[in-house]
Amino acid sequence: MKIPIKSRNEIEYMRKAGRILADCHREIAKWIKPGITTLEIDVRVEEYLKQAGASAEQKGYKGFPYATCASVNDVVCHGFPSSNPLKAGDVVTIDIVVNKDGWLADSGWTYAVSEPEPNVARLMVDARSALYKGIAEAKVGNTLGDIGYVIEQHALAGGYGLVKPLVGHGIGQSIHEPPDVPCYGVRGKGRKLREGMVITIEPVLTLGPSGAVFFGDDGWTITSADGSVGVQFEHTIAITREGPYILTE
Repeated sequence: MKIPIKSRNEIEYMRKAGRILADCHREIAKWIKPGITTLEIDVRVEEYLKQAGASAEQKGYKGFPYATCASVNDVVCHGFPSSNPLKAGDVVTIDIVVNKDGWLADSGWTYAVSEPEPNVARLMVDARSALYKGIAEAKVGNTLGDIGYVIEQHALAGGYGLVKPLVGHGIGQSIHEPPDVPCYGVRGKGRKLREGMVITIEPVLTLGPSGAVFFGDDGWTITSADGSVGVQFEHTIAITREGPYILTE
């Protein structure tokens, strides 16, 4: 399948969406506290994007009804915002795709509500580290396998589960473009990275070592099979001759 290649101008359009998304995540970090609901966060995000001249691309995507995915504790991905108040010790992943003038940026981030348990705090640190190790491999001439390999090895070294059914993807004017970007792999294998490719890298790690998941009856919600906490950190990355360009930081 042909992989879309973006010009430098097109990448800068995506960077505008990425700046809005990064700023929105900074606001979310201020809102996260015991008592707030993920439904309140969803409403605030949609209003924030509107004021910035942007919109939430996933609202309506394949019938998804919200501006954000909000995944709490053992919900590892694609959770629906709810009216249940967040509690101290919870973790919540807020995942957003921003559309600015027809160009998209995608970033999910896990937030702790007050102080997480020490093992959860370590999981969050290590999952962020796995993301940035993957980003460091996102260079012209490397392969998708190089990205996945370093993420997988980092997860295994920590004793965590790696949720393999959930992968990154290409992105541009559509949420999901080729290629898939697995967070596991073999060095030197898979598609070679070319200048102008734009991808998301989004490792999902669980405290339980299996990484197995259940897919909910609603067609969206994905939970850890063993009930353990899951976290996700995601950036949108452009592959440039100068190295990886993080569009959502």
